[in-house]
Amino acid sequence: MIQFDRVSKRYANGTDALSNVSFTLPAGELTFLTGHSGAGKSTLLKLIMMIERPTSGAVVIDNHNLSGVSNSGIPFLRRKIGMVHQSHHLLFDRSVYDNVALPLIIAGFKPADIGKRVRAALDKVGLLNKEKLNPIMLSGGEQQRIGIARAVVNKPPLLLADEPTGNLDPALSAEIMDLFEDFARVGVSVLIATHDLTLIAKYQHRLLTLREGTLVTDREEDGYGS
Repeated sequence: MIQFDRVSKRYANGTDALSNVSFTLPAGELTFLTGHSGAGKSTLLKLIMMIERPTSGAVVIDNHNLSGVSNSGIPFLRRKIGMVHQSHHLLFDRSVYDNVALPLIIAGFKPADIGKRVRAALDKVGLLNKEKLNPIMLSGGEQQRIGIARAVVNKPPLLLADEPTGNLDPALSAEIMDLFEDFARVGVSVLIATHDLTLIAKYQHRLLTLREGTLVTDREEDGYGS
C-alpha cells in the first residue's frame, strides 16, 4: 500500500529531513512511526500526502508512483488517504454530521450517498446518536472520534494519524487504538506517528523509528527486521 524506495528529502535551506528511507507497508497492516522531534516523521507524512515531494527516490501509494502525479491530480490521490490529526480541526459552527460529511460534499457525492456513508462512519465510531450536536458539546475523546469518522467516510485504503492520542488519557487512547485496529482488520493500512512510547509498548505492531532523517529501526510484530 505504501512503498518508500531510497527516499530522501532536502529542503531549500539545506536541511536533510529524510535520508535514503526504504520500507513497505502492505494492506491491512497497522504500523507505528516514531522518533524524536525533528526526526522526519512530519516530512514522511507530508510526502505521502503530497504536501511535499521527495528530492530523490520513489514514493508509491496504492501502486501509483507519486512522481507521476501532477499537481492537478493531487486531490484525487488524497481521496485514497484518510488523515487524523492531534488537533481535530473540526468546524464548531457545524454539526457532527456536517463535519463528517464535508469530504464527501467536496468530492461531489450525491446527498443520499452522503447520508448513508456519514451515518455508517458515525456508527463505526459510536457517535451515531450525536450527529445533530455541535462538536463543542462533546468530550475530547468524542471529538477525536469525529475526526476519525471524517477521515474514513470516503472508505480510503490508507489511514494516517499524526499524534492521534496526544491529548487523551490512557483509557481514551485505548479506545482510539481499538478503532485503528478494527480498520486494519478489514484491510485498511494504518500508519500512526506518535511520541508515546508507553502506547507503543502496549501493542505488538510493527515499529518504524526515525533518527535524524534515517530509518534506524524496522521492528516487525514477531521480531526485528532491518
